[in-house]
Amino acid sequence: MSKKHFLLLSMAALLFTSCCTLVNGTKAKLTVKSDDVTTPVTLTYDGKTETNIFLPYEIKIKRGSKPTVVTAEAKGYEKASVSVKKKFNAMAIGNIIFGGIPGIAVDAGTGAWMKPETKEITIPFKPVSNIEIQEPAIQSSENTNERVSRDNAGETSLERTIIRWYLDSAPRGSRIFWRVISSVPDEVKNTNELYLGTTPYEETRSFNILGLTYANSRDIQIEIKMRRPGYMEQTKRFNVRQAIDQQEISSFFDLVKE
Repeated sequence: MSKKHFLLLSMAALLFTSCCTLVNGTKAKLTVKSDDVTTPVTLTYDGKTETNIFLPYEIKIKRGSKPTVVTAEAKGYEKASVSVKKKFNAMAIGNIIFGGIPGIAVDAGTGAWMKPETKEITIPFKPVSNIEIQEPAIQSSENTNERVSRDNAGETSLERTIIRWYLDSAPRGSRIFWRVISSVPDEVKNTNELYLGTTPYEETRSFNILGLTYANSRDIQIEIKMRRPGYMEQTKRFNVRQAIDQQEISSFFDLVKE
């Protein structure tokens, strides 16, 4: 056998013996989803942490036989984890046929002969209990069944409830406007639009909604509008009771060009 033929055969053998590794690589794609969380999320997996992301989101996890634990954290929710198990990658059979022991050794060393059992996971977020996130003043000084009228405003602690506001958009620099929409106008007035700021916007501030109580908060919404020249206006509404329970209003606006 000539030296040239020997080199060609050696290169072919190397390609066959690392078939699975070359095709699949040492990491696999995994989509992380949530049923209802729209706030920024922090993900931790395989010793890596990614912050301020929005679900669904695609990550790359290690192959190999060990499960990967994906842990997610979001404001107003308990920390949640999902264990992603691995299974045998059928493509590794080609290595057994063509590469034999050397091929198996290559894929075993890189972990390429295993892959996740699923291509996507859903994080089982659970809201933090009201007792943990509500301010003491809300619990102690206010009857949850209390009703007021617009003529008796300024008497409840919820009018001054402080929550976190976090709003962002793509592209950034969009102008933010908000207003109160009330289905009980005898107790809480509707308001005109107020300018809040530009994205990214993050602040801890109060509602300052006169006449607001825990009893009527389900009937009140905060409307957020995002505006930027050259892009279509976007509007989202947030239930005030849910915002009080979660202690925040948070969302991301992906603007569309006109």
